[in-house]
Amino acid sequence: MRLEGKKAIVTGAGQGIGKAIALELATRGSDVAVCDLNPETANRTAHEVESLGRQALAIHVDVADSRAVARAVEQTLQEIGRIDILVNNAGWDEAQPFVDTTPEFWDKVISINYKGVLNFSHAVCKHLVGRKEGKIVNIASDAGRVGSLGETVYAGAKGAVIAFTKSLAREMARFGVHVNCVCPGPTDTDLFQEQPEKVRQALERAIPFRRVAKPEDIARTVAFFASPVSDYVTGQVLSVSGGLTMVG
Repeated sequence: MRLEGKKAIVTGAGQGIGKAIALELATRGSDVAVCDLNPETANRTAHEVESLGRQALAIHVDVADSRAVARAVEQTLQEIGRIDILVNNAGWDEAQPFVDTTPEFWDKVISINYKGVLNFSHAVCKHLVGRKEGKIVNIASDAGRVGSLGETVYAGAKGAVIAFTKSLAREMARFGVHVNCVCPGPTDTDLFQEQPEKVRQALERAIPFRRVAKPEDIARTVAFFASPVSDYVTGQVLSVSGGLTMVG
């Protein structure tokens, strides 16, 4: 699954799953525009991409700001030359009962997890349609497929990403653009480590493989969808959860 000479944008690539995706794509030969709300972590990931011998571009951007996203895409085109791969990874949530949430919280969750995908996809699709090729990989969540206690608004936003992926795939197929979706299950990120130990242990016991995912597990699946190996695959949703969810 080589990606020699490809040019990718990865959102939320400053840490966690996004960082693992950026490094996985770089390892396979892709240059990477590292987009993140935190400029410091974006710069660190970009330096690691460069250490792998690939060109990197660190971009400070709020995925919920459509104008900022348009500028980020234009900067990528100017400095890297083109876009072959878009990975919409940026996401955010705070677990809490739905009855305790507020409209302001809903707006933030929806803006980052769903509107961010819309913003980047809209800006990049215009470029990919003109080139008649490209790969878009959206990172949703198994919460959007089967629900998740305490993450009701987040699950709704991720469910929207799944439906959007399938619909966009139908629109873009005639232009040679592939659109697929990866749904991680529990993954060993900094956010996961902040969970109480009993919660982490309960999740590990529930997973058939008896471990949570590593960010690299998700990244390798993204590389599959981004590579020529998946050239006859579009509109698909793949859970990477160690068997925790088995959705027909």
